[in-house]
Amino acid sequence: MKSPSTVRRLLAKLERQHPGADTDLHFENAYQLLVAAILSAQSTDEGVNRVTPALFERYPDAKTLAQAVPEDVEAYIHSTGFFRAKARSICGMARALVERHGGEVPREMEKLVELPGVGRKTANVVLGHALGVPGLPVDRHVLRVSNRLGIAQADDPEQVETQLCAALPKAAWTRASDTLIWHGRRICRPRPLCDRCSVRAECDFFARVAPGRESKPSAGRKRRGA
Repeated sequence: MKSPSTVRRLLAKLERQHPGADTDLHFENAYQLLVAAILSAQSTDEGVNRVTPALFERYPDAKTLAQAVPEDVEAYIHSTGFFRAKARSICGMARALVERHGGEVPREMEKLVELPGVGRKTANVVLGHALGVPGLPVDRHVLRVSNRLGIAQADDPEQVETQLCAALPKAAWTRASDTLIWHGRRICRPRPLCDRCSVRAECDFFARVAPGRESKPSAGRKRRGA
């Protein structure tokens, strides 16, 4: 695994390639982001952004959502997939917010992950983007990109979070996650666009696959002049 100084340098290069990296979820406060982040599981941010305006107009805060019947909520979030489970999660989360925290989203990881439907990734999204508390969400993009680059070495998101946080200053955690997510969506996809990557020269994955990227004549065709 690469040294902390190398991790910081590679992240700085990626940040220059993806200026303005941020969450793509639309929100106006911590409650809205918490709901949107829960809905984003197994869905795209764009799909979530399409349903949340009507959802938040009907349920503008945790108190109104806590009083909702999940079956009524389902109609608003149907297109995000797994809508029944998600409706139960966000309604249960809202009730827990009201009962335990007076309807306010807590600023502590330990309290956030106790809420229904909230794991470390969702908690870190809310902490870093809505509450100003350093957090480094690790989704499938962060997991893939960080392992390919060699700035982390683990299949478990929490281990990758620990490794990246140890290499970066707290103030850089949220921006680093956003940058890796954008890079994973735009460049370092499951089938990566390595020729567009600003850090491919120092990427462990590219070092392994680069020799095999040389064009070879197909078995059924003769090379010109043969």
